[in-house]
Amino acid sequence: MGTLNELFDPDRVAVVGATPREGAVGRAVTSNLLADFDGDTVPVNPNYDEVLGTPCVDEVAAADADVAVIVVPPAIVLDAIEACGEAGVRNVVVITAGFGETGEDGAARERRLAELADEYDLDLVGPNSLGIISTPSGLNATFGPENALPGGLSFMSQSGAFVTAVLDWANDNGVGFKDVVSLGNKAVLDETDFVDHWGDDEETDVIIGYLEGIEDGREFIETARETTRDTPIVAVKSGRTSAGAQAASSHTGTLAGSDEAYEAGLDQAGVIRAESVDELFDSAGILGSQPLPETDSVAIVTNAGGPGVMATDAVGDADLEMASFSAETTEALRESMPDEANVHNPVDVIGDADVARFREALEITVADDDVGAALVLAAPTATIDFDDLADAIGEVSAELAVPVAACLMGGDRTREPKRRLQAAGIPCYFDPARGIESLATLARYRDIRDREYADPMSFDVDRERARAVLETVRDRDDNRLGVEAMELLEAYGIPTPDGAIVDSPGRAREVAAGIDGDVVMKIVSPDILHKSDIGGVAVGVADADVADTYEDLVTRARNYQPDATILGVQVQEMVDLDDGVETIVGMNRDPQFGPLLMFGLGGIFVEVMEDTTFRVAPVSEPEARAMTEEIRSAPLLRGARGRDPVDVDAVVETIGRISQLVTDFPAVLELDINPLVALPDADGANAAAVDVRLTVDPEELDP
Repeated sequence: MGTLNELFDPDRVAVVGATPREGAVGRAVTSNLLADFDGDTVPVNPNYDEVLGTPCVDEVAAADADVAVIVVPPAIVLDAIEACGEAGVRNVVVITAGFGETGEDGAARERRLAELADEYDLDLVGPNSLGIISTPSGLNATFGPENALPGGLSFMSQSGAFVTAVLDWANDNGVGFKDVVSLGNKAVLDETDFVDHWGDDEETDVIIGYLEGIEDGREFIETARETTRDTPIVAVKSGRTSAGAQAASSHTGTLAGSDEAYEAGLDQAGVIRAESVDELFDSAGILGSQPLPETDSVAIVTNAGGPGVMATDAVGDADLEMASFSAETTEALRESMPDEANVHNPVDVIGDADVARFREALEITVADDDVGAALVLAAPTATIDFDDLADAIGEVSAELAVPVAACLMGGDRTREPKRRLQAAGIPCYFDPARGIESLATLARYRDIRDREYADPMSFDVDRERARAVLETVRDRDDNRLGVEAMELLEAYGIPTPDGAIVDSPGRAREVAAGIDGDVVMKIVSPDILHKSDIGGVAVGVADADVADTYEDLVTRARNYQPDATILGVQVQEMVDLDDGVETIVGMNRDPQFGPLLMFGLGGIFVEVMEDTTFRVAPVSEPEARAMTEEIRSAPLLRGARGRDPVDVDAVVETIGRISQLVTDFPAVLELDINPLVALPDADGANAAAVDVRLTVDPEELDP
């Protein structure tokens, strides 16, 4: 492929399908380029000698262009792409719609488009794209109504309409951009390509995006991890609900994966996920203008008690903490403030404060070693001039290495002060919670930047033994395996209770005789998933009762589902659930991110409590350990209400072994170990996989 530097900084741009016709996309693109672009704009259309006063050429080969913008009808787009390839144009923006978003005919056309791009080594944006913008050269190769203001944000969007709305809003609010890309259908270039490019772009301070889907989740994670070491990424991911995911699919042809996968994948990639447009630009604005805090402690300086309390609550909600001032700081505040002022955090300079008192309180406060960030919050009074206060905040902030945000609570009187603060790189809000959340974004990115990524966990395993178990689905009527696949876990070193699957009462007695103590017996059938619900599980069966229990379990299964395939009965060593904690380790293969691991409270509670956490496999040891710490019931693992703590290391290892298993075998579509009983730390196995079920795609198994 070519270089994206040339895509954003061309000398000559050809508009294939340029036209002077009013209301046509080809006219809008040509007009936008002629208005601001520093380079040459070359209309391409055999039907005109000139377009908008600019000489027109008959074919793209005559344009000698670095970038071609395609705005011809969908039926001839492929011809235009081939012409670009033959002419040596390596960068193409396809604005034309009518591809994968329109049905099978369009999808076929899009596949051919991608084939041509590969054949000619093209960097291709779209199709179904609004176009691209790069402000340093004035490049506006879009059919939108406005160009972008210059700035340090680089913005990609899977919705062209969102781009036009954002640019309209941004121009009113003084928000500038380096590059803007409407991704369209992403037939060739996708979000990962642009993250990779902007990560190396010294003029891009923050990458922001609106995404409806990610083409290759694993590649995106790896690329974003490298990028976020130096450049923050903030994204809105739509399609969080099932209805939203369906809308996204019909909108751009994107196959949206589960939101749990995106939540996990974006977090592992180091991407800050915004839940709204306000949050997207709040985060981007402060990341691009303020230093990162050294601590999570926030100081609040205010002239309004009530809003100060609101801001204090927001600190807790944002997982930050209120700074604890030193005795020296408190004494300095006491000496400089009126007796009625509060010299503890939040600092209340009281309602009659003027700008000088605000400035002094802020200077003293941010000099405290415990203060990582500060919020200046002011309500309008007769004694305060917001313009002067904005200047003072900007002057104090310029002298410090501490991030500062402002909240000026008012209407029209805040318009000019906000402009002054913005010019000084200080974000300003009406809502104190937005100010605190923006400071929390800085702390989140600091933690992301400082992450140390470890290699995925890896163990010596018996892959061929595991493959043999998975191959058994080829001889079955369905592709589901249950406890008959316990050997799969054993092949990957995951402890399982002693036992076997038997097909007769006599064999059941033989197996039970080899197990110390009473046993657990379970019906084995791929057609009966919830065995407990039909009485298909017997716990604490004595040797003398094993044969009768076998007959009873089979009879119950036959009565429940006469046509069910009965593979036998599992006779299994009992695991003492009273001493352990029932957890679940599972996996579902996401269409974008691949194997999505789940860990949580297991047994019968998993669907009721929904106390789970997710990661995209393969995972490192720190990632697996973090999963055991994130669930609400984590105190049960550490020992709660007098219970012994369980061996968390054994649980972490099991997560790692499952991660390796589902990474090694893409044929495993779903897998649940439920319960994985976590046992107290003692000699021997300290975790036991009591039950398992999985779904296998035999076509994904190697021949």
